[in-house]
Amino acid sequence: MKPSHKLLFVLCPMLVLGFIYYSSGKLHLPVWGQKPQLEADIALTVGQIVGSVYDKQGFLLKLDGQLPAELTYKYGNLSEGVCKPGYAAAKMTAIYPNSHRFMKPAPMFLDRNFRRLAKVCNYLPPFGFKTQERIIDRILTATKNYGLGEDLDSHGCKRCIIVGNGGILANKSLGSRIDDYNIVVRLNDAPVTGFSKDVGTKTTMRITYPEGAIQKPERYEKDSLFVFSAFKPLDFKWLRKMVFKEKLRGTQGFWKSVAHYVPREPTEMRILNPYFIQEAAFQFIGLPLNNGLMGIMNIPTLGTVAITMALHNCDEVAVAGFGYDMNMPHAPLHYYETVKMSAIKERLLSDTARRDGHGSNASERTIGQPCLPF
Repeated sequence: MKPSHKLLFVLCPMLVLGFIYYSSGKLHLPVWGQKPQLEADIALTVGQIVGSVYDKQGFLLKLDGQLPAELTYKYGNLSEGVCKPGYAAAKMTAIYPNSHRFMKPAPMFLDRNFRRLAKVCNYLPPFGFKTQERIIDRILTATKNYGLGEDLDSHGCKRCIIVGNGGILANKSLGSRIDDYNIVVRLNDAPVTGFSKDVGTKTTMRITYPEGAIQKPERYEKDSLFVFSAFKPLDFKWLRKMVFKEKLRGTQGFWKSVAHYVPREPTEMRILNPYFIQEAAFQFIGLPLNNGLMGIMNIPTLGTVAITMALHNCDEVAVAGFGYDMNMPHAPLHYYETVKMSAIKERLLSDTARRDGHGSNASERTIGQPCLPF
């Protein structure tokens, strides 16, 4: 395999964590897609951070933590290509030794016992579901299913890949490699048709929110889960319309046009656990808490949220299509459009400003039962 191809597949959560840091500007990672002298140089560069041993979130600043000897032996003796059970959790625990968060997986999706999720029930969207309990109850009654599906839920070892939308994927011919994973996660309305050579054909789930959802029904892949991520209370009202196939009357409160129809049965829809938004923002990246309210510059990207979800629920985690090279202003920003890299700063600032302009509705009162402990 070419070195440039190897760089796009990160089987080590150490580098996944590096991406999370990259999104917050805490690390200057090497440019993915270029050809370093050795693949090992990447890990060295990620770990070259001077200063104290831990940062303010409690992470080891040198991100090349070693696994315990027994796990090194266990994983080192597995045949090449065999899924490594518990590898992501073990590696993240080695990198983040003062936390036990990865020893107990957080559920991917909300189920009928969602009120038991004490870490999120007291937060408004996007960091929790406070004020939305009644509408979530109604939606979950219709969706009925709360997992990946019988086959994947019973699978002994899950290999997951998060496919970003970056232009770095263009002309890399990684489609077949992406399709090798048993769980392929895609984001928002990034297309597959016409780009399968580079991004693959398989979609296990597509994570999105109202403004990011595919608007043309014919562009939805067959047999994929529609996974909803809420950023404001209004988003849950939109999801209710989509689940019950009701007419959407007006789109006031959304910062851009939204889909009016999602061609999925309720049983094919899920609500992403908002814990992953909360953890990505406050634990991994260290964005401003702002009293637990959505504010300026404290919302993580959906890609970061998806990676956080995968680290809690997958045995192996890979990413592709992440990373931006600001030294190449004429390179494509996304693999499916002609917008150039030079537009990234304006787009990020614009998206943040518009999203922050439609925050949570403080006038809504809390509905439903109080939170229950784990």
